[in-house]
Amino acid sequence: MENEILVQISQKIKSIRKDKNLTIQEIAERAGVTKGLISQIENSRTLPSLLVLMQIIRALEVDLNFFFNDLSLDGREAPILVLRKEEYSKFEKEPASGYQYERIFTRKIKSGAVDFVLLEIMPGSVRNFVTTDAFEFKYILHGTVKYVFRDQTVELFEGDSMLFDGRLEHNPVNEGKEIVRMLVVYFFENME
Repeated sequence: MENEILVQISQKIKSIRKDKNLTIQEIAERAGVTKGLISQIENSRTLPSLLVLMQIIRALEVDLNFFFNDLSLDGREAPILVLRKEEYSKFEKEPASGYQYERIFTRKIKSGAVDFVLLEIMPGSVRNFVTTDAFEFKYILHGTVKYVFRDQTVELFEGDSMLFDGRLEHNPVNEGKEIVRMLVVYFFENME
């Protein structure tokens, strides 16, 4: 499955770059990586880390949803993006002392709704798989949670985040002894 994703990501990067008449060197400079790395990625020789992939997508000046919209696993579902807290990028929003901003995920919304939710999961809580007609962003405020999908499980720790298509069947499980607290943002598209 990793090879399939590697090929899809490689082809998508190369296609967008060529459509925008950009050179490998230009993308490398914009993304802050080497020309050789971009070449290896485009030729399906290496899978970029999530941070590098986000930098490349930003360098291509395309929306995350557009980039991942038609990628699939075995022709079925969109990938799940996990970002660990040590991968967040710090930035300065305005000149100030004592304020630290960290960009976790950026998502462009053309039309739709955004729902911000605080979710607590008690130890030993049980439920069935669920789906949501939205993209779901999770940021773990406290504790450790396992997000169980039909074909994989992702363990998230305090400070980690994840973005995925909520139409994937999923179930967050708290196997620990303390309450898990997370910020959940639902991105509903084309709401009327």
